[in-house]
Amino acid sequence: MTQFYSGIDIGSTMTKVVIADNEGAITTSVISATGPEHRKLANRVMEEALSSAGLRLDDIAFIIATGYGRINVPFADKQVTEISCHAKGVHTQIPGARTVIDVGGQDCKGIKLNSKGRIMDFVMNDKCAAGAGRFLELMADTLGIKLEEIGKLSLTAKNEAVISSTCTVFAEQEVITRLAEGVPMADLVAGIHRSIAVRIVGLVNRIKIEHEVVLTGGGAKNIGLVKALETKLGMTVKIPPEPLLTGALGAAILAKEAVQEAAEKGITLPFNRQPLQEAKFFE
Repeated sequence: MTQFYSGIDIGSTMTKVVIADNEGAITTSVISATGPEHRKLANRVMEEALSSAGLRLDDIAFIIATGYGRINVPFADKQVTEISCHAKGVHTQIPGARTVIDVGGQDCKGIKLNSKGRIMDFVMNDKCAAGAGRFLELMADTLGIKLEEIGKLSLTAKNEAVISSTCTVFAEQEVITRLAEGVPMADLVAGIHRSIAVRIVGLVNRIKIEHEVVLTGGGAKNIGLVKALETKLGMTVKIPPEPLLTGALGAAILAKEAVQEAAEKGITLPFNRQPLQEAKFFE
């Protein structure tokens, strides 16, 4: 009999849901922008995922919530940190991973794994956005470029500009000044990506980066950042099939393992799940 498990990852900028089967294969997934009302959002994206899979909430054996807003998922059976979920999701898809670099909208984190996928160490940035996706978004706005175009543009640089400021505010002023001096847009954008890569590698090096390196989060979708990181690291960076889903997938796999472990011990998991229709009324 096929059982289903789900993980919901409410990040600072994006919310992701995965429904997986007994084998850990993704049955369906949903990715949506994170809004201000996390509980209503969690309800909506789960309803969308269930509808896509042709399932009801009661068909999901266990649900784990993770991410920045994990406490705001009324129907989740358990909450697990994003570090644990990202580690599990990456190891499931890329067993050779030893260093995970997750570049999200508001933060960046590094996770060190052993050969069994166990977390050996981890590090997260402070509240500054200079090493995260928000920095790229601000720079794109400053230069009047669409965020989805900034990575490709950086690959056309002829003479990469040097952006020395690590503070987002000062870096923005530096970019404006360099643009006024006539520095080509592509060179500026390449310099911005290099600046972020330097900051990210400096952070993750605290846990001693080891091959294979896997990049996840929205940053993995930026070809310019991928190239800048590979250049700084001096090695190829691997990217999961959908880098935004590693946390939600890991949560779903952990949900499956929780059910299996409980069954082996003859334990009925103690949870009192709140129905989706009731979750709608949370503000």
